[in-house]
Amino acid sequence: MFAFVGGDKQLMHSHDTIHAALELSSAGANPTQIARRLGIPRRTVSDWMRGALPRSADRAAICPNHVAGLGADYVYLLGLYLGDGCISSHPRDVFKLRIFLDAKYPGIIAAARETVAEVKGGAAASLRRPRNCVEVYSFWKCWPCLFPQHGPGKKHERPIELTDWQTTVVDRWSEQLVRGLIHSDGCRFQNSGTNWSWPRYSFKQVSDDIRGIFCDACDRLGLHWTEARTTIYVSRKRDVAILDEFVGPKR
Repeated sequence: MFAFVGGDKQLMHSHDTIHAALELSSAGANPTQIARRLGIPRRTVSDWMRGALPRSADRAAICPNHVAGLGADYVYLLGLYLGDGCISSHPRDVFKLRIFLDAKYPGIIAAARETVAEVKGGAAASLRRPRNCVEVYSFWKCWPCLFPQHGPGKKHERPIELTDWQTTVVDRWSEQLVRGLIHSDGCRFQNSGTNWSWPRYSFKQVSDDIRGIFCDACDRLGLHWTEARTTIYVSRKRDVAILDEFVGPKR
């Protein structure tokens, strides 16, 4: 039997072989090393690593291998996705993850690309958009498995809840979720008044559920927060100092 992937004719491989290749990729092996170890063509491995899995591959069976190994990088990317990300479907059950970021923060754009590549185990790309916006994107069949909040319509118009396995990962790396959310929909700024001025963090999000996810993460970190309509503020000197350790001003 044959399957057509990326326009090339490839031998059909078992789910176990695909799982093994993706696991080796996640462990840092390159396509040549994986191909030699598993006895399959290097080009086939390269296709799998960039998300072009055979039609016969059941995405639900492939993705648990990735979910089991998710850590801090994934939690940061989850924050970026919840803030300013989306997933769109493409032919052959491939999906495109898109993160929209402000072009004036090249450090955050670079961090987003590196994190997408780390989570996927393959390269990510970026594209300059109008209105001072940069889109960081990557194609993969597994994105909906890693971000089950994906669905039709805008995120603030539908329920957004973390799954049990996401909550387990977020509980361990709550600071990375807060970092990702602030990098996408928040900022550190100078709050000033008569004869006083000190730094303050804010997170603005129209989705009640996503604001709640941010506040829950702050609670786990012991951060005091206040709310004004669609904006969450972290203002106390001690709490700002804690956020400065892993967020800091946008760059």
